[in-house]
Amino acid sequence: MTISKRDAIKAQRTKKKRQQRMKTILWVGGFIGLVIIILISPTVYNSLKPAGSFVSITPVARPMENGKTIGNPNAKVKIEVYEDFQCPACKEFTDQVEAQLMQSTYISSGQVYYEFMQWPFIDSGSITKESHQAANASMCALEQERFWDYHAILFANQGAENGGSFADKRLQAFAESLGLDMTAFNKCFRSNKYSADIEADYQSGISLGINSTPSVFLNGTLVSPGYIPTYDDLKTAIDAALAGGG
Repeated sequence: MTISKRDAIKAQRTKKKRQQRMKTILWVGGFIGLVIIILISPTVYNSLKPAGSFVSITPVARPMENGKTIGNPNAKVKIEVYEDFQCPACKEFTDQVEAQLMQSTYISSGQVYYEFMQWPFIDSGSITKESHQAANASMCALEQERFWDYHAILFANQGAENGGSFADKRLQAFAESLGLDMTAFNKCFRSNKYSADIEADYQSGISLGINSTPSVFLNGTLVSPGYIPTYDDLKTAIDAALAGGG
């Protein structure tokens, strides 16, 4: 069968259009694939990055420790501290103010009830979500009644924000160093079992109007608005509340 010149030209044009369409599809597909790789890579890297060396801690006994609270639940003074494990100011507060409070008689005598509140916000623009993963891991330690030891090892190993200090394998290594049941911990950690509890703490902070950490509330009132309270600030507020002034 003889093909006319007109039909040949038409066929050639159709072929060129098909080739151009295929090139466009391949280019778009390649671009989308590259975007997916860029977005996923940090998450994959975070899960595969070796634990490396880290600071170990020596577990200590705390008065009336229960979950993420310490002290007498019927105490006249209730302190709630909203913190992010990646927050440098939170580490400063924990190392200085919280440490002094734990060594005082306020808690051991049953006068003060102290509660840690999860407020992971530093990783809001990060793909690896180290604040949330640290909070997640701490709650899995809580499941084994070791929240406060895990709390201590997290702050002892705090590094640059979203810089890998709380990569998944490191968080798992922290748990192993504390002697936790790793089968139970890993199952809890991988399923993000306590995400609703963490979100509940976060929303509680939102309802109180906080926008930074640490935010310390004593009987529902923010202590030292605008700056991190010192131990003296906290002691003054506690004494006033115990005397009936707050």
